[in-house]
Amino acid sequence: MSTITLIRHGQANSTAKDEISYDRLSDLGHQQARWLGEHLRETEAHNTRLYTGTLRRHIETADGMATNLTPIRDARLNELEYFTLGGLLAEQHGVPFPTEQAGFIAHLPTVFQHWKDNKLEGAPETYAQFQSRISDALTEIAAGDGPALVVTSGGLIANVIGQQMDLSVEATARTAVAIFHTSLHQLHPIGGYLSPVLFNATPHLDSVARRLSKTNI
Repeated sequence: MSTITLIRHGQANSTAKDEISYDRLSDLGHQQARWLGEHLRETEAHNTRLYTGTLRRHIETADGMATNLTPIRDARLNELEYFTLGGLLAEQHGVPFPTEQAGFIAHLPTVFQHWKDNKLEGAPETYAQFQSRISDALTEIAAGDGPALVVTSGGLIANVIGQQMDLSVEATARTAVAIFHTSLHQLHPIGGYLSPVLFNATPHLDSVARRLSKTNI
């Protein structure tokens, strides 16, 4: 079983209202990816494999990191469709989509809970299907040889941690809200299980000069 380092993509289009328009990095997002790649090279981080989802923001982040590893694209590492699910919540239950960050923090747990309870008719996948696909993907990656980098999204990372730590839906949603762009989250094999040993680390953004470049929205 191998160590896995999960990486959230760089800042995307934060003014987006749908899945397609969100799926591209901002100028800052591209810079965050370059800084992360520089950090990994300077610290001589040992990774033998690189995986990404198939979303544009995942691919752009991995390309910007310039790791010299050939990426393996896996759609099971794609994010849950938050904008789609939020739209269904508004249409079917009258819960409006948030317009500011404070509203988003309260909105995400509501989306997750309705999704888990199968109360969002027409969702692109069920909550159970999402949980299964990310578990299957991580299990396969962990079974490979050598430490692996996985570029994906915050919601997926939070749910992976939720699975490993047996978190509630609400706690998993709070975890998702906290995750910074291009942050590092490491799972290490301990006693036959993947255990979280690093969460939300941003060593490439923690200097005084870059502190305003640390984003989660």
